[in-house]
Amino acid sequence: MHATHPLQRLPTSAAPSAATMDVIFIDGFRGNTIIGICDDELHAPQPVRIDLAAGVPRAMACSTDRIGDTIDYAEVRAALREMMQSHRFQLLEAFAEAISNLLLTRFGAHWLRVAVTKPDKFDDVEGVGVVIERTRPASDHGPRRAAEVLHLLGSGLVPHPPSK
Repeated sequence: MHATHPLQRLPTSAAPSAATMDVIFIDGFRGNTIIGICDDELHAPQPVRIDLAAGVPRAMACSTDRIGDTIDYAEVRAALREMMQSHRFQLLEAFAEAISNLLLTRFGAHWLRVAVTKPDKFDDVEGVGVVIERTRPASDHGPRRAAEVLHLLGSGLVPHPPSK
């Protein structure tokens, strides 16, 4: 018998309500990456499982039936694959935080729950890992605004607040 799914282990009081968010999820993304703090984990890739749920306010795709109006699973999958190859994190917590930042900024999620698991890390445990939950700050004006601000800051300029 398998344990409860990692995304279901946390209380749901902070999760978006069904009336306000559409939840897009990826269940059981698997890949190999180098991550860990023990010497035996730092030389060869090991299996990692990622489960995520990302909330967006009623996706426009419900009305338009266009992939550009929601979070594209294929693009998230490709970004996760790239991250598995290029990250330099030691802890699952830092890796999960990077995944949450990716989904909140690049893909426009407003709420996110990410589970990162090392399956069979120990011979007497099915898996070890971390589950984190994040919400986009109310002051965040979305991925495009964040990118504009970072570009301006990198240029030495201070951005003005958006006009309403």
